[in-house]
Amino acid sequence: MERITLYLKESYHELMQNVSWPTWAQLQESTIVVLVTSVILALLVFVMDVACSVVFKNIYGVWGA
Repeated sequence: MERITLYLKESYHELMQNVSWPTWAQLQESTIVVLVTSVILALLVFVMDVACSVVFKNIYGVWGA
């Protein structure tokens, strides 16, 4: 039990004293980057899916093979 208590105390100290937390502006900027990247990747996957569906329809004569 002593080891767990020591671990928790040291973890708390590490988080409060040694970690450099991002500012609110940095968090907002990072969030925007993640959202834009996610949208771009989703659109890329959508375009690839539609392209593959068209190719399969032309080859096999079925939609959504």
